[in-house]
Amino acid sequence: MRILYIFPHPDDESFGPSRAIATQRRQGHDVFLLTLTRGEATKVRHKFGWTLEQMGEARYRELLEVKKTLDLNDLRVLQLPDSGLKELDPWVIEQVIRDEILRIEPHVLVTFPVHGISGLHDHIVTHFAVTRVYLELQGPDHPWLQRLAFFTMVTAPSEFPWHVNVTAPAEIDCSFDATDSDMDRFHKALDCYVTYADVIAQTKIHDVFDAAVHFELFREDHKPPLTDLCERLRR
Repeated sequence: MRILYIFPHPDDESFGPSRAIATQRRQGHDVFLLTLTRGEATKVRHKFGWTLEQMGEARYRELLEVKKTLDLNDLRVLQLPDSGLKELDPWVIEQVIRDEILRIEPHVLVTFPVHGISGLHDHIVTHFAVTRVYLELQGPDHPWLQRLAFFTMVTAPSEFPWHVNVTAPAEIDCSFDATDSDMDRFHKALDCYVTYADVIAQTKIHDVFDAAVHFELFREDHKPPLTDLCERLRR
């Protein structure tokens, strides 16, 4: 089946979700990624003395390496303003998301939960834009679009330098464990972000995430949780 991940920045797909992507590719699902910005506004650019354009180009090239590492079926990277999505007309964001959904025809969409995990505005704006477009498109005219999922966490890492929002375990609708090979791809995907090596080391992301992966499913309630994001969907 086809799964489309939609995130605002390069590295959003690797800081956790890459474990799920690796699992889904191993299981034979087709996985696609839409990234709304090039992540150019990161403060890391000051370390290198780079312009916004130079930082965005570096992160774009790192994301291309992630595509290879995770064996993504396709990748599209847009150039909406990093850290500026909240200033845009929501229609602009929704339109580019809609265009990609209609191009890919995914069975499942995946994005951030309502709290955005880190709470960044770009994460939250993306959540609502994806949800809006999903509600607009879902129906008999697009029978392939069957599920909206939110990648999330149920516990905040101890001694983590950033605030982390979590989802209550009772709200989790899909959970599974990545294999050792999936985790290996997760680590390799993170290491594609050479410009973020210091941040990755500081946050200890390689150690923070174990094999357990969790999703909320929009307007679905599964007890016990599903063990595959495409479980119970029509082919």
